[in-house]
Amino acid sequence: MEQVEKSTVQTGIKPIRVGIAGLGRAGWNAHYGELKHKPEQFIVTAVTDPIALRRQIAEEHGIRAYETIEEMVQDPDIELVDIATRSSDHYAHGMLALAAGKDIQIEKPFAQTYEEALELSKAAEAYGRRIFIRHNRRFDADFLHVCEIIASGMLGNVYQIRLTRHNYQRRADWQTIKAFGGGQLLNWGPHIIDHGLQLLESPVKQVWSDLKHVVAAGDAEDHLKIILRGENGRIVDLEISGGIAINSPTYIVYGTRGALSLTDNDIHLRYLDPNVPLATLEVNPGTPGEAFGKTGTYESGEQLVWIEERIPVKPEKTFNIWDELYASYRLNHPFQIRMEEALEVVRIIDEVKKGTIFQ
Repeated sequence: MEQVEKSTVQTGIKPIRVGIAGLGRAGWNAHYGELKHKPEQFIVTAVTDPIALRRQIAEEHGIRAYETIEEMVQDPDIELVDIATRSSDHYAHGMLALAAGKDIQIEKPFAQTYEEALELSKAAEAYGRRIFIRHNRRFDADFLHVCEIIASGMLGNVYQIRLTRHNYQRRADWQTIKAFGGGQLLNWGPHIIDHGLQLLESPVKQVWSDLKHVVAAGDAEDHLKIILRGENGRIVDLEISGGIAINSPTYIVYGTRGALSLTDNDIHLRYLDPNVPLATLEVNPGTPGEAFGKTGTYESGEQLVWIEERIPVKPEKTFNIWDELYASYRLNHPFQIRMEEALEVVRIIDEVKKGTIFQ
């Protein structure tokens, strides 16, 4: 990834004029809450939400508020429509904004189905507009640091990775209802599947999954397991749950020269000292006690020199999705989340749901 430097906010370049659709936890608390601190890059010009109190609060902040998205997308002062409505509305609201001549950013999930995601992508091409997918977790510090460690080679050839997001939540909001696009697969799923596809470093060859409804209200899944096998042979094991009372490490990485475990802000590393060369092994068909002398085991008897350490999460490079969006929109830099990557996330989601009661 190429880091966007602060100098990309250039004097004389106007901020992007944004209209936010949906003023809930994502739209108001996260999107507006972050954008108000970036006035050189973004101005929230207008918002829309069906709830009158939310519109009133926005107006108290000096923002035009519309009752419907149909009204807001016609606002000539808006360049970019930021869609933060319920998951089930992303497709329809994206289509409305594109047809009105607006570029769009879509909160995850991109769409509920792969077919919808493809149609949005094709519509953007037809209208000559741009779509930006908010896979903001691509820039989480722990994910970036794990990627750096894998790329360093200290763990050798990485052959298996496990990612988990565990909690115990007797959740009862709209995110538990299938009709609104609820469930962990469309909630945490797009983020963690995106991580998994990046860590796989290969096209997907096989997908295995299991979805369950365990403790939440509603009819959507709140526990899921996905296993991705790449064409390169690497396995990525994803587990997302609102029904697990004891959390597991969020990352476990296995390589031919060591392993990594990450919990909270703590990375535990155990790897072979790179300054100590390994002997060339030759297989011996003899009885272990006779063939290997004092060891009497199935090991070679070689003395391995391990390095074990704990380090805080602190990647060498950090990124911010709003900076990336600004640099792409105003300065024509490539956007880090490419359309083909976002489409692949939704394709995997379709594969995972296929044949289940959660379709």
